[in-house]
Amino acid sequence: MLHKVTKVRNLSSTSFVLRLERNGFYFNPGQCVNIGLRDSGVNREYSSYSGIKDSFLEFLIKEVKGGTVSPALRNVKPGNFVELHGPYGSFTIDPSLVKSSNFVFIGTGTGIAPFHSFIRSYPNLDYKVIIGIRTVEDQYDFKDYDVNRLVCCVSREKWGGYNGRVTNYLETNNIDPTSIFYLCGNKNMIHDVYDLLRRKGVSGNNIFTEAFF
Repeated sequence: MLHKVTKVRNLSSTSFVLRLERNGFYFNPGQCVNIGLRDSGVNREYSSYSGIKDSFLEFLIKEVKGGTVSPALRNVKPGNFVELHGPYGSFTIDPSLVKSSNFVFIGTGTGIAPFHSFIRSYPNLDYKVIIGIRTVEDQYDFKDYDVNRLVCCVSREKWGGYNGRVTNYLETNNIDPTSIFYLCGNKNMIHDVYDLLRRKGVSGNNIFTEAFF
């Protein structure tokens, strides 16, 4: 399916948000799609970033140097078309649990994308985001989150907030084992955090994962 590009919004030297016309495209928050240049035959998978009630589609993309797709997507112009296929995946929230459950979203880098989609889609969501990034530059659209529900762990430079990795933060802070946990991003982080949560008494039935790389 072809979708018209309406905007490319740069967030950092390496990351950007691609906005497309929605054209009636339906997805569940947290699902992903395949995006590629028109008629290129090459695409990559990206998680939803926009909400289900938004009039547009957005995707948070990390530019891979020397990559085939992401650098080209960063250079598309408004009015150009890209190919979109999907949606796919089950990294979603059961809507029946939104009003009765507490959610903890743990991610690294652009792994925050599906969490952004969750929060835009479910305004009354009881959530906490714990995100690991390398530098302060990687704070993607943090204004969209409740500051009291957001923990940012910066690992490669000193700043006024938490210094260290997500795993360091989780090891030294209390975890409510009755919460529902969603892990997204680096597969090594996901493996380590999954094991850590299980040691802290969280049921495997309450942990959902989506590895980006």
